[in-house]
Amino acid sequence: MSVCGEAVGAGSLPSELVVHIFSFLAGPDRLRASAACSHWRECLFYPALWPRLRLSLRVSPAERPRLEFLMRKCGWFVRELRVQFAADSYPSGGGGSGAAAAAAGGEVGAAAAGDGEAPPPPLCPRWLDLLRTYLELVLCVLSSVRNNRNLQKLSLFGDTSILQQHGSISNTYLGKVDPDGKKIKQIQQLFEEILGNSRQLKWLSCGFMLQIVTPTSLSSLSNPIANTMEHLSLLDNHIPGNTTLITAVELERFVNLRSLALDFCDFTAEMARVLADSNHVPLHRLSLLVHSVSIMHKSLDSMPEDENWKALTRNSANLRVYIMAFDVKSDDMLRILKPSIPLERIHFDSYSTCVSGAVVDLISRQYDKFLTHFILMNDVIDMSGFPDLSDNRNEDPLVLLAWRCTRLSLLAVHGYTVWAHNLIAIARLRGSDLKVLEVTEESIDFDQGELADQDVDPVHNLIEQVSLGLGRPWHAVMDIELLGVFTEPTRHFYREMQSFSEGI
Repeated sequence: MSVCGEAVGAGSLPSELVVHIFSFLAGPDRLRASAACSHWRECLFYPALWPRLRLSLRVSPAERPRLEFLMRKCGWFVRELRVQFAADSYPSGGGGSGAAAAAAGGEVGAAAAGDGEAPPPPLCPRWLDLLRTYLELVLCVLSSVRNNRNLQKLSLFGDTSILQQHGSISNTYLGKVDPDGKKIKQIQQLFEEILGNSRQLKWLSCGFMLQIVTPTSLSSLSNPIANTMEHLSLLDNHIPGNTTLITAVELERFVNLRSLALDFCDFTAEMARVLADSNHVPLHRLSLLVHSVSIMHKSLDSMPEDENWKALTRNSANLRVYIMAFDVKSDDMLRILKPSIPLERIHFDSYSTCVSGAVVDLISRQYDKFLTHFILMNDVIDMSGFPDLSDNRNEDPLVLLAWRCTRLSLLAVHGYTVWAHNLIAIARLRGSDLKVLEVTEESIDFDQGELADQDVDPVHNLIEQVSLGLGRPWHAVMDIELLGVFTEPTRHFYREMQSFSEGI
């Protein structure tokens, strides 16, 4: 600049140098810098600066202009796109609270739709606005990447607390915001276009997105892309009746899958045989969602038997399984949990039925060599108190779980009675290897002997003893709202499934 003798500034720097400088900025800072001038804006949306986009969108009209701007700039070249749709606040009126209404209301809604007598409960205008905005945001995202041939990872998640406030979203609700079904059809067509135009897609994940995936969607993938796909996740409890999103015949094309996530009732014995075939590369991660509504419509008759799991693990020696059970009866879980499943993680979430001590005992005996994560959540309203898994048993099932499962690193409990002396025993058994121990304060109970001892504060003693056992400071969870694993179980499962699948 001094040689030229001209009054020049940063705006005169070559674009290549500006791009390099801005590569050191975080994503939000790049967006702020793009407002400085047109030259910076042009440089800041150079493809090399945006190989990945990870967006968490509030389902709010205010998001649309910003989303349209960002997707218009980046949608045609981004290589990895992850989008989560979530309401910033849930309006009151016309239903229970969030996830609880979703899981508890699912069966009621399905039953009402089946007998044709009880109409769905009316949605308040604010909920209809949320649903309408949700469809518009989805259209914005999909239309911007429809012709992106560089896309390698596509992950979409829809918050079921929005979409299932009253159970399954029926055609009645959708008819109010999409009277002729044009938006839903357009969304489905755009999704199929993305799959049909893809040339590098390795990761496809779609979780709880309202009617975006259909049973014919995957047929849009060319054979070369299906043959090289490494991860496939199709989770959607909005589809009607006994519809499945993928069949065993379709799965035969996906010979290179390393990780797979499906509804448990869609994962049949025939699918297990396809994955166990020597033509298929070893499967490393399998995530399965077991939902009471799905079981009601699809049944468990086609699920893999123990010999199918044995064959699968022979071909996939490093396979690990993650199961989340939504409001599933204990009798059904006893049928599902075959001895040869290499179960590493399991998450129970109950709203109308509770897990029995027999199920916990079976898990600790069958999966002692694999189990690392155990989450037990119960939100059943019972004035008599929380269920006690140790009733009529010599040993508490959770203590036995900690004793038998030597690889256990995460234990979270809410809505089941956890006796203080058992919690201390769990901490001592697993020690510092138990990286996460989350138990809500309301779930902890004390023996009468502990309460009667005037010289010892039972709460202080519990905190002290558990902390000593773990080798680090510990406190019970005082505010359940601060823990997503308890308040947003579907999102927690989807997020954990993603990291579980990536951790190969």
